[in-house]
Amino acid sequence: MTKKTHFGFTAVDEEQKSNLVADVFHSVAQNYDLMNDVMSLGLHRLWKKFTFFTAEVKSGDKVLDIAGGTGDMTFGFSQLVGKDGEVWHTDINSSMLKIGKDRLLDKGVITPSCLCDAEKLPFKNNYFDAVCVSFGLRNMTNKDLALAEMYRVLKPGGVVIVLEFSKIYKPLEKLYDVYSFKFLPFMGKLIAKDENSYKYLAESIRMHPDQEALKQIMLDVGFNKVNYHNLAFGITALHKGYKAC
Repeated sequence: MTKKTHFGFTAVDEEQKSNLVADVFHSVAQNYDLMNDVMSLGLHRLWKKFTFFTAEVKSGDKVLDIAGGTGDMTFGFSQLVGKDGEVWHTDINSSMLKIGKDRLLDKGVITPSCLCDAEKLPFKNNYFDAVCVSFGLRNMTNKDLALAEMYRVLKPGGVVIVLEFSKIYKPLEKLYDVYSFKFLPFMGKLIAKDENSYKYLAESIRMHPDQEALKQIMLDVGFNKVNYHNLAFGITALHKGYKAC
């Protein structure tokens, strides 16, 4: 019997989801950064700066940026590791990867790029000092498998960083629902000419594990000292976990 998963609020066969998600990101790639600024009122830039500030990444480190998309996180980590470090820019979506690679080159950053599935990472065990996935985990079919792969490629003592939309504080839920299901699709239609992709975005956030549930998944995979910070009243959360030495 074919296993089911969710694509937003819609139940789909597991093998269908990656193609459906790919279609979303092929569609939004050209306007992705602009829509991020519009959707978050520019707050996503502060969330990413906070991530860099707390990442514990230092000069000479090796960092894997999963679902690196248009390259924001790859660029930031490249500044932290310096010329002696190594940052891999990866994504499962070729459109996002190409745009990110071009933007990194425009900024003078030459770093390896790789088209790959987070659930089947093409890297050896115990290689990276840090692994980051930013606003990508919720789109993955098997989050536990993806996190297990992140654990595998981390060095003992390494850190995994997950920046993702999460569960907003309860008093703000109704207002956030109006924003998510009315404003986001409207702006997607107006700016990106794609209402359905941003409807999926809102739905995917609701289907993603909340802060405590994601923390437990990370612990179950093997990470220890897992903790999280809520950002913007829980609109996003930054989870961190470590691979035991």
